[in-house]
Amino acid sequence: MERQTILVVDDTAENIDVLAGVLKSDYQIKIAKNGKLALKIAKAMTLDLILLDIMMPGIDGFEVCRQLKQDKRTQHIPIIFVTAKISAADELKGLELGAADYITKPFNPPIVLRRVQTQLALTSQSRLLAIQVRQKTAEIAQNQLNVIRRLGRAAEYKDNETGMHVIRMSYYTHILALAAGLSEDDAELLMHAAPMHDVGKIGISDAILKKTDKLDFDEFEQMKKHCEIGAEILGEQDSELMDVAQTIALTHHEKWDGSGYPNGLSGEDIPLYGRIVAVADVFDALTSKRPYKEAWPVEKALELLKKEAGTHFDPQLVPLFVEKLDQILEIKAKFNESDT
Repeated sequence: MERQTILVVDDTAENIDVLAGVLKSDYQIKIAKNGKLALKIAKAMTLDLILLDIMMPGIDGFEVCRQLKQDKRTQHIPIIFVTAKISAADELKGLELGAADYITKPFNPPIVLRRVQTQLALTSQSRLLAIQVRQKTAEIAQNQLNVIRRLGRAAEYKDNETGMHVIRMSYYTHILALAAGLSEDDAELLMHAAPMHDVGKIGISDAILKKTDKLDFDEFEQMKKHCEIGAEILGEQDSELMDVAQTIALTHHEKWDGSGYPNGLSGEDIPLYGRIVAVADVFDALTSKRPYKEAWPVEKALELLKKEAGTHFDPQLVPLFVEKLDQILEIKAKFNESDT
């Protein structure tokens, strides 16, 4: 097993010799005789612990600690201050800067060794716990994602035999989100949440969803309720993914000019996620065969998007969607209805 590495920082050779003598049989020891060198070593190699003298010429121990704790590369390294006499105020200052403990001079070797062992054990436990938390968080996130995908497909199966629509349009939203300047993380979040856009259709009768003729006024009023039903199904959750999914479910039928539903939002009052999904959803709906219509040619669907940019759709998003048509068509071909 590889030995853990400790950096001893002190401007006095005798103190370094004592500490190194106590620890070298159990740990790898690195030496720095001033604060500047300590910072350089800490940023250049992996350290498990730093024993840091406070009173040093140039950069003192407090300043070294402050800089280490502000740097993401080194803020995780535990620091034990090494000092002679110290006031309560200075001791508090060190702890507030992020120090884990103090060792006082003159050194008592068994106490030095025990405090180092204790701190390293605590650090190892914290790291193990952090790994376990990350694993459990990833597991929970994956479970949420699976639920979202299955609910999205469940809603789609009510009026689409294959459910491929939710897959295609979710990939379209990812492409458009990146083109609109969203980060990769935000674009991926949108892609995972987008399949839930029509989850509220679970609450709409099959007679309406599967009707081949144009819906009458009352039927359309019922159909419009799927947005609010979807938002209600998703509810208020302590999850960014579910929160975005709820936003999309509620707002993807809002229109730029305020004539959409359910709340008649307009312009940038419509959340960006909802505006992106609106473009992707309509394009895929137009170019797909439905019980009440044949699939439109891509060129005809694009003409409608362009025509309704500024009325139905965000006028900034439609040109970006058209620019990414090659990527869009790759997704369309990959997840073609006839392939399922």
